[in-house]
Amino acid sequence: LTTSSGAGDEGNLVALNSSGKIDATMMPAGVGADTCVVNASETLAAGDMVNIWDDAGTVKARKADATAAGKEVDGVVDAGVTSGAAATVIRDGTLAGLSGLTKGATYFLSTTPGAITATAPSTAGNVYQPVGKAKSATELMFELGEPITIGA
Repeated sequence: LTTSSGAGDEGNLVALNSSGKIDATMMPAGVGADTCVVNASETLAAGDMVNIWDDAGTVKARKADATAAGKEVDGVVDAGVTSGAAATVIRDGTLAGLSGLTKGATYFLSTTPGAITATAPSTAGNVYQPVGKAKSATELMFELGEPITIGA
């Protein structure tokens, strides 16, 4: 098996998935990636940086944005979802499948919603928030930094 549906898979042997890793469904509760599942308040693409927010008492995910305080990065979505659908939000770990990263460069939340940039925002009112360091051109070691709103 490369994935598990629970107790019904008892006694089966574990096999690596297509990425050469043990699927998270094979791990016991509390072991594995730091994730949470929340509904999206807008369409999200795989790899979008997201902000977890309170929409009239309902926790939702939306694209993070460095243009102003209030939409700082809380995680990244692992797969694209439409508005209203459940999104899995990853809180730390290595993000693969990216492109155009500069190995060793630090990346920040961008003023483009959901995106990252190698150039830290510097305009007054923008949010400076590191999100990780590039391991290669396609992998980011995702680690949230403390958001700081840039003063005038």
